[in-house]
Parts: sequence; C-alpha cells; structure tokens
Amino acid sequence: MNDFLKKDNFVLLFSTIMLGIIVGISSLLLSLLLDGVERLFLSFQESAGNPASLEILPVHRFLSVFIGAIVAAVIWWIIRTRVKKPVTITKGLAGEKMPPVQTAIHVMTQIFYVGTGGSVGRELAPREAGAMLAQCWNGLLHRLRLDLSEDDSKLLIAAAAGAGFAGIYSAPFTGMLFCVEILLKKVTKKAIVVSLIMSSIAMLIGTAVKGFGPYYLVGNQQFSLAFLIFVFFVAPLCGILGAIFRRSFKWAGKFQAKGNCILWQLPLMGLVTGIAALSFPQIMGNGRALAQLSIDTFNQQMIWLLLVGALAKAIITVFTIRAGASGGTLTPSIALGAVIGTVLGIIFHSFFIAIPIWQCSLLGACTLLAASQQAPLMALMMIIEISHLNYSAFLPLGIGVALAIAASKLIPE
Repeated sequence: MNDFLKKDNFVLLFSTIMLGIIVGISSLLLSLLLDGVERLFLSFQESAGNPASLEILPVHRFLSVFIGAIVAAVIWWIIRTRVKKPVTITKGLAGEKMPPVQTAIHVMTQIFYVGTGGSVGRELAPREAGAMLAQCWNGLLHRLRLDLSEDDSKLLIAAAAGAGFAGIYSAPFTGMLFCVEILLKKVTKKAIVVSLIMSSIAMLIGTAVKGFGPYYLVGNQQFSLAFLIFVFFVAPLCGILGAIFRRSFKWAGKFQAKGNCILWQLPLMGLVTGIAALSFPQIMGNGRALAQLSIDTFNQQMIWLLLVGALAKAIITVFTIRAGASGGTLTPSIALGAVIGTVLGIIFHSFFIAIPIWQCSLLGACTLLAASQQAPLMALMMIIEISHLNYSAFLPLGIGVALAIAASKLIPE
C-alpha cells in the first residue's frame, strides 16, 4: 500500500510539472496568436502602455470587428451544428470528454474574435485549453497503466485550467485560487500545492516572450487608512452591480443563440461594436483599454464619457455572448468596476479627502469582479498580481471584496 501511494504521488508530481510546461506553452502560443491577429486586423500591438487602437482610422476599427464577427460566427456555427457543441470546463471536470481538435479550434476562435475587437474576455480560452490538455494527459496515463485516482485526475484538470490563466496573465496565485475557489470549490493542501506549482511553471513560460510587466499601469502610492472610508461607500455598490452583471451574462449564456441564428446575430453584434468603436475604441476587446482609461482619468469632464462607455461595454458584452460568442467575463468585469471606482473617486475627491484616483479604480475593479464571479480570494489576488500592487493594498481591497460579496447576496442569482 505504501509503495502504491509513493508511486501515485510520484505520478501526480511528474504530471503537475509536465502539464505546467505544456499548458505554459499553450498559453504562450495563444498570446502570440492574439498579437498576430491584432497586427493583421488592426495594425496595432496591444500593451499596458498602449491598450487601445487609437492611431488607426475609425473605419479600420469598424471593419476589423465586423469582419471578425462574421468569420467567428461561421466557425462556431460549423463546430456547433456540424460537429458537436464544445464541452465546457465544468462538464470536463464531470467526466465529459473535451475533443482535442474541436476544443483547439473553439479556443483559437475566441482569441481570434477578441483580437479583431470582439467585446468578450480572452481568459476563458487558455483555461479551456488547459483543461483539455489535462484530459489528454490523463488519457495518456491510462494507456500507460499509470492511472491516478478520480480525485487526482479531476485536480489535474482544474489545476491546468488555472495554469492556463496564469500563463496568460502572469498570475500564479490567481490561477491557483481559480482552481480551488471556482472549479473545485474546496481547499486542500494537495490542491494548493499541485495548482500553485503548475501555475508557477506556466507563468514562467508565458513570460518568456512578453516579459513580466504589469497588465495595468498604476501609481506607486501606498494605500492609506483614510482610503477605508471610501471602501465602505464603494464596495457595497460594486457588489450589487457585480451581481447584476453576473445575472446578465448567465442569462446570456442560458439563452445563447443556437443553430443558424448565430450566423446573423453575432455579425449584428460585430456591427454594433464596430459602430461604437468609431468614436470610442476602448469598447473593443476584453476591456483592458477601458480599465486603463479609467485608471488614468483625473478629469471631472470625463465622468459622463466613462459612464456611457461602461454601460455600452456591459450591454455589448452581454449581448455578444447572447449572440453566440464564447469568451470570458473577468476582464470586462474589471473594466466596469474600474469605471465605477474612478467616477466615485472623482466625486469623493471633490467633496471629502484627496485620494489617488487609480486606487479608487482598482477598488471598483476588485470588488465588482469579486461579486460578478462570486470568488473574493481570486478577485483580490488577481488585481494585486496583474497590477503589481504592494502589501498596503491587502487591507482595503480585502475589506472591499468582503463587503462586495455580502452586498451581492441582496441580488438573487
């Protein structure tokens, strides 16, 4: 029995390391694919300092997202009607097989659509790719007669999904928390060790080309105790708005376009996105540009522009998913929360105490993200990791996500 346990643990450790490498390479390739699509369709290279395609002609942005929606609609229509509807991570964890070729095409289509300007998050694609690769690995172990227990096989799939996220966003702790808090919904020593090792390896590989810079550019001031006053005002509101956004994208997924409907509904949403992008390019993509604009805003005259932009982003994202697109909702949630935090921060700054607006933006982003995903620890760590915040952020953001989660319960699922 002891020999079996030692062998089983060795196979699990070896699998963790190998999947960390494999998923890291997958995430790196998806990042390169996104860069290539952006250069081809938008003549633009996204970065933290340049997250929006401001330099190109408005009609160029319009054509990019409209054509991208048509191409993506055709690919998804073929996959879902002529082959089989893609298997989600949740179903994969339950034992349903995620077909490698079909899943790979589905994942690359998500990245393609975001790269052309489609209004969905790109973080779902590397997670699905990671889960599929872990399933394939478990199948290889079975053929080699090195089967792991059902729980360990499930752990590898969940950890690989989190590692896919870590490889894209250079956020290993977030990847680990996504695994244990959202997918497994339980915290064990084994789950933490396996998922953190795998996410760390994937992160190291993912940064080999793009570097280890922050995803959002923020200030360097420490969070003060006075900032806590702002937290108690903003966090509950963002919690309620996050719960509403959660209900909205769950509704969109439940009633998503099926069959031939995707062939006209998704291009229609591409058309709507393109029209909005003519004058407001930050509406495009996964929300990074809108969030960074909010972080950089100090002017009261920008309040209405940000609010209209956030409302448009929320509506277009929800109806893009409703129209048949697959994609994440984490980064759109961050964008919406950042706008709310910035707007309230500017108002608060005018009547009460002076606080850095970028800190208000990140508080809004963190709390709305926590409520929309119902994952306070993951949301807290994600904002800290991708923004490279210092230790002073833990207290206000930690209190903020707790208040946001509590307030979100006022809105039924």
